[in-house]
Amino acid sequence: MDTERGAVRSARTGAGSTPPHRARLPRSRHPAGEPPTPGSASPWILMYHSVAVEKEDPYRLTVSPERFAEQIAWLHRRGRRGVSVRELMRARALGRDDRLVGLTFDDGYADFARYAVPILQAYGFTATAYVVADLLGRANDWDTEGPRKKLLTVREVTELAAAGWEIGSHGLGHQALPGLPAEALAVQAKESRRLLEEAVGGPVTGFCYPYGAVDLPATLAVRDAGYDYACAIGHSPLTGRFALPRCYVGDRDGAWRLRAKKGRHRLRDAVTELRRARALGGRAVTERRP
Repeated sequence: MDTERGAVRSARTGAGSTPPHRARLPRSRHPAGEPPTPGSASPWILMYHSVAVEKEDPYRLTVSPERFAEQIAWLHRRGRRGVSVRELMRARALGRDDRLVGLTFDDGYADFARYAVPILQAYGFTATAYVVADLLGRANDWDTEGPRKKLLTVREVTELAAAGWEIGSHGLGHQALPGLPAEALAVQAKESRRLLEEAVGGPVTGFCYPYGAVDLPATLAVRDAGYDYACAIGHSPLTGRFALPRCYVGDRDGAWRLRAKKGRHRLRDAVTELRRARALGGRAVTERRP
């Protein structure tokens, strides 16, 4: 339907979806491939970036405030309530997430506080903002061809967290994680969390992979850093609590496109689970052979 921004920009930086490979499983209370909850379906999580008015938008990361208001109103009319991923995962663990949809905003643009928050508040919705811990108050210099956008400041992040908005980590330097050595992965996950926890004065439990690029070592590093979950973009063999798939939302997405994307999400869930079951079945047959 449209090209997901994370995949496009990953290709530009050489950070594709690296196939998972064998690795030592570190100690953790959450296995890396553990589904979000018992059952086959992943939660429905929408992926936003910037809510603003831009004349040029080569990465298709900007949704106008008017379009964003229409999209949120559509969710409300459908009986859905937008929530942070933190709230979504807690409700899911209790089996109370049936009418909830996760709302996420990558990169930590300052327009989240200016435009998105008032619209969400009008409907009683919440959301998660994933911010780059060491770039607060600066700009999106990693987007070489796009417009310069201001990022949330430390003060704004602190105020948002105090008001109940979830602040999650988007790593350090907006750097893709696949291919980094173990030491660098640990720094990305742990140091970004430490910096943000100092800013918000509380735990930071959610992570979002820059560019949506993820491989097995990245999920293990994030898990070992103490996060409760992590967001990716597409479905993959790693889909689960530490690689939650999300639906890209752009300025062209009206009601019918959002309905179609919800259906596509369910279809991809089913295909992912079928492939997972086949892989497990094949492994069991191999293990039974003498």
